[in-house]
Amino acid sequence: MKNVEVIKANTTLVNRNFSKKIDRLRVAAYCRVSTDSEDQLNSYKSQVKHYTDYINQNPDWVFAGIYADEAITGTQTIKREDFQRMINDAMNGEIDMVVTKSISRFARNTLDTLKYVRLLKGKNVAVFFEEENINTLTMDGELLLVILSSVAQQEVENISANVKKGLKMKMQRGELVGFQGCLGYDYHPETKSISVNEKEAEIVRYIFRRYLEGMGCGIIARELGQLGYKSPRGSDKWCDTTVMGIIKNEKYKGDIRQGKTFTVDPISKRRLDNFGEEDQFYMSEHHEPIVSVEDYEAAQQIRMRRAANRFQPNGTREKYSKKYAFSSMLECGFCGSGYSRRSWHAGSNYHKIIWQCITAIRMGKKDCPHSKAIQETTLENAFLESYKLLCYNNEGVMEKLLDRIESTLCNTDTSKEIARLDKQIDALEKKKEKLLDMHLEEVIDKETYEKKLSDVMAKLEKYNEEKYQFLHSNERSKAIRTRLNTFRKVIQEKQSIDEFDRAMFESIVDKVIVGGYDDEGNPDPHMLTFIYKTGFTNSVDSDKHKPERKNGRAKEFMNLPSFADKTREKLAEILPSFQSSDTCGSSCTASTTKFASRQVKLSLIVKFRLTAKWQT
Repeated sequence: MKNVEVIKANTTLVNRNFSKKIDRLRVAAYCRVSTDSEDQLNSYKSQVKHYTDYINQNPDWVFAGIYADEAITGTQTIKREDFQRMINDAMNGEIDMVVTKSISRFARNTLDTLKYVRLLKGKNVAVFFEEENINTLTMDGELLLVILSSVAQQEVENISANVKKGLKMKMQRGELVGFQGCLGYDYHPETKSISVNEKEAEIVRYIFRRYLEGMGCGIIARELGQLGYKSPRGSDKWCDTTVMGIIKNEKYKGDIRQGKTFTVDPISKRRLDNFGEEDQFYMSEHHEPIVSVEDYEAAQQIRMRRAANRFQPNGTREKYSKKYAFSSMLECGFCGSGYSRRSWHAGSNYHKIIWQCITAIRMGKKDCPHSKAIQETTLENAFLESYKLLCYNNEGVMEKLLDRIESTLCNTDTSKEIARLDKQIDALEKKKEKLLDMHLEEVIDKETYEKKLSDVMAKLEKYNEEKYQFLHSNERSKAIRTRLNTFRKVIQEKQSIDEFDRAMFESIVDKVIVGGYDDEGNPDPHMLTFIYKTGFTNSVDSDKHKPERKNGRAKEFMNLPSFADKTREKLAEILPSFQSSDTCGSSCTASTTKFASRQVKLSLIVKFRLTAKWQT
C-alpha cells in the first residue's frame, strides 16, 4: 500500500479577487420594512441601530455600511434600490459578508433568494441569516435555504389571499376600495366618499355634450386643449383615449363598479383588466351624477355603434372621426365602404376638396368601378336641396311619419316581460346555489351535480339573452324617441337654410349613400341618397349641384364668335394658300391639305391658350 501524505488546508481566508490575505471581514447589514406605518418605521430604525452596534462589537469584523430599503415590498428585488446597490458593491469586492435578520427580510421570492445567494457565493461573499443561523458559505447544501425561502414565499401568498378576501368583503358592503378620485369628483379619505367638483364637472359635461352632437374623441380632445382645460394629469394636451375613458366611466351617471382589474399573483404583481376572471361589484346611485342616465346611455350606444363600424369586411380597421361634417357619414352605394376626404391640386388655382370611395383608393377602380369622387361643395349643395324637399314637399308626410313612429314606440311596453324574466333568473340563481350546497354536503355526486348545473346554466343563458334583447329594444325605443323630438324641434325652429349648416346636418342626417342604381338597374354614380334619423329618405342628383369649374374662362374663350375668324387670320399669315381648298396645286391632294390645316390649327390653339395672347 502506498503512503499518502495529507497536506492540511490553510483556514486563513483569502480574497481571490484581490489576491491578498484578509485579516478582518468587511461586513455590511441589510434592513427592510414593507410598509410605511409607524410601527414598521420604528422597526426599521431599530434594525439599523441593532446591526450597526452588532457589527462594530465584533473584533473580527469591519463595518462596511448599512443598506436599507424603507416601505418597499420584498417580493420584487428590482424595486429595492439599496438592495441592488449592496449586490453591486459585493460583486465589486467591497463586501465580504452580508448580515440580515431573516430570509424574509432578504427576499420573499424563492427564486430571488437562490439567485442572489449563488451570485454572492460565486464571489466568495457570505450571507448570514441571523434568525435561522445560516451562513451560506459554511452550510452543507441549499436544501435548508430552499425550504425556508419557500416558507417565506408561502407566507406572502397567504397574506395576499387574506388581503384580497378582505377587500372583496369591503366592496360587498359598499365601501370604496382603492379609489383616489377622478376628473369631476373629489375624494374624501376620512369619510371614504366622493363629491362633485363643479369646475371639473363642466369639462365632463362638455365632453358628453360634444360626443352626443356627433364629435369624435380626437376632435373633442383638440377642442379641450384650445379651450385651455387641463387633463386629469394636469397636462395642456388631451389624448383621445383620455376622452374615451371619461365617456366609458360609469361614475359620471352616479354608479360605481369596483374590481375592474385584479392582481395575477403577489410575486410578479402583474395587473390585468378583469373580463370575468374575478368578482366585480356594481353599486347603483352611489353618488351625485354629473350627467343624466339618459345622456350616458345615449353616449354608450353611439360608442358601440362606432366600434361596430370600425371593422370592415376586408379585415381593415377604420378609425372613427368627426373632424369634418361628412366624416363617417358617407357610404358607397356600390361596394358599401366608407368615403375618405382628399385634397386635389393642392397649392394651385385648381385646388379642391373631394370625397372618394376607400375601396377605390386602396384596391383600385377594378374593385369599385362605378364609384366617382365627389366634391365637398357638391355634397353641401345637395343637402340644401334635400332639406328643402323634406320640409316643403313632404311636410304633411313627415309629420305623419313622426307621429306613427312615436305611437308605435309608446305602445311597445317591455317592462312586464323584463320583470318576468328577472324572477325566473333569480329562481335559477338560487337553484344553482342549492345544487352547490348539496354537492358540497355530498347529497348528490359530482356527475349528477354537473348534469343538473349544465341544465340550469343553459336556461340562465337563454333568459339572460331574452332579457338583453328586451332591454336593448327598450333602450333603442328611448333613443329613437329622443331623436324624433330633436328632429321635430330642428324642423320647427329652422324651416329654411340658405347655406350649409354642419350642426343642422349632423342633428338630422344618419348617413348619405353616394351612388346607386336607377329603376332600370343601371349604375348612377351621381345619385345621392340622404337617410334621415327618422328613417325618411330622398335622393338628389349631385350632377346638378356641381360648383362652377375654375377653368371656366377657357371654356368661354373657346365659344367666342371671333375665335374662328382669328384662327383663319393667323393661318393665312403662316399658310397664304389656306384661303381656298384647292390652292395646294396638282402636287398636293385635298386630304393632305385638310390634315395639314387641322394640325396647324390645333398647334395654334394650344400655343395661344398657353400664352394667353387672345384675351379680349
